[in-house]
Amino acid sequence: INFAHGDVLMVGALTSWTIIGVMRDASPGMPLWLVLVIATLIAMVVCAVLNFTIEKLAYRPLRNSPRLAPLITAIGMSILLQTIAMIIWKPNPKPYPSLLPRQPIEIGGAVISVTQITILATTVIVLALLMWMVNRTNLGRAMRATAENPRVAALMGIRPDVVISATFIIGAMLAAIAGVMWASNYGTVQHAMGFMPGLKAFVAAVMGGIGNLGGAVLGGVLLGLIEALGAGYLGKLTGGFLGSQYTDIFAFVVLALVLTLRPSGLLGERVADRA
Repeated sequence: INFAHGDVLMVGALTSWTIIGVMRDASPGMPLWLVLVIATLIAMVVCAVLNFTIEKLAYRPLRNSPRLAPLITAIGMSILLQTIAMIIWKPNPKPYPSLLPRQPIEIGGAVISVTQITILATTVIVLALLMWMVNRTNLGRAMRATAENPRVAALMGIRPDVVISATFIIGAMLAAIAGVMWASNYGTVQHAMGFMPGLKAFVAAVMGGIGNLGGAVLGGVLLGLIEALGAGYLGKLTGGFLGSQYTDIFAFVVLALVLTLRPSGLLGERVADRA
């Protein structure tokens, strides 16, 4: 489990913030949507190079080590990325420019912004492409085989090191897209912003079943619904003591419940205890 993944998201968001500032100064007449697309593409490249380097230098040497070693390394890498980002971009929060139309749209009595519609559409498209890649392409089959048993996959002609590196690169590119969408929705970026989305991604994966892509999607949707509904009822349930700003607590509650009641996740396979 790469606990530094949320910080790769953070690097993507901050990189896009920098590129947007440079492009708006250099080409003030460029359409804002094009600025956002170019900034996202550059952030994807930066994150891909970063994650490839992390995998090769920090994780690959520990591949055959006890499970605790990569976990500790991932936590250390997360702290390192936050520290480097704090040095480069400074610790203060920065306003993320709104590059899409800001007027709200009412759909069925619900008010939603153009940014949120764009995020939803982008998420659906990216998830569809990811599911197709994992289930229909040779790379996807190699990923599943390597995840199941790297040694057997190697005997079948698959190169586990190449497949794992490709997985880290694809994950980094997706993290960059997520970072841009997160920053566009919340309107601010800073060096510590990756912790909460990284945690929620982990909760969604555990909730759906580690290693199950469809389960991770289901876990993410359910977690979002729980947080959205919880935001509306949290004040009533606590007599006004806790407001909607405390909705992140549901991620921790869900994680604790899933690990206690069903560690394999909703769609994960139950593993019998060994004598």
